[in-house]
Amino acid sequence: MAYIVTEACIRCKFMDCIEVCPTYAFHAGANFVVINPDTCVNCGLCEMVCPTQAIKAKGDATEKELVFVELNARLALSWPAITQKGTVPADAEDWIGVADKKEFLLYAPDLAAK
Repeated sequence: MAYIVTEACIRCKFMDCIEVCPTYAFHAGANFVVINPDTCVNCGLCEMVCPTQAIKAKGDATEKELVFVELNARLALSWPAITQKGTVPADAEDWIGVADKKEFLLYAPDLAAK
């Protein structure tokens, strides 16, 4: 069972998950993070600490969220790995709980990722 980041992370990007990942499986985009399914060891720590419940086990994803399985895998190939929590967007709190945020996803990598 793999874990995925869903649209609840878009424009929130709190990155608490980065701090607990033992395999550094996260990759950073400008306003979203993804999990690399090839390096994730399925420990579930990231799911436990996500303040927006954006991380789910692939098997628990809703039909609408299944698009994020492929999206996480694809973007992890081109976005930089992130090993430290970065700067949270200034308006992140305003985006918690907002539905249908996929249209706001920026496909550019986070060039400041560490």
